[in-house]
Amino acid sequence: MVLSRGWSLFLLGVGVWTWVIWPRFAVAIWNDPRAWSAGTVGEGSPTSFLWVHALLIAASLAIGTTVGVLGVRGWLASRRRQTA
Repeated sequence: MVLSRGWSLFLLGVGVWTWVIWPRFAVAIWNDPRAWSAGTVGEGSPTSFLWVHALLIAASLAIGTTVGVLGVRGWLASRRRQTA
């Protein structure tokens, strides 16, 4: 499959966006009292609220990274096609 430069940039942008948004969301979840059994941040054991969101964040970062890598590979391939 051959990606255009436009689609390659879009995929790269999605990958970057993922890494800008999800770590900030992770901090917000960590600092949420619902994430801890004691109701205080960092005290008690992690609740299912924290575990479910941690899984969501990890999956989103993995998918975003994959999409970003595909964008970079598409961009580099389009550059090679233009110079050849």
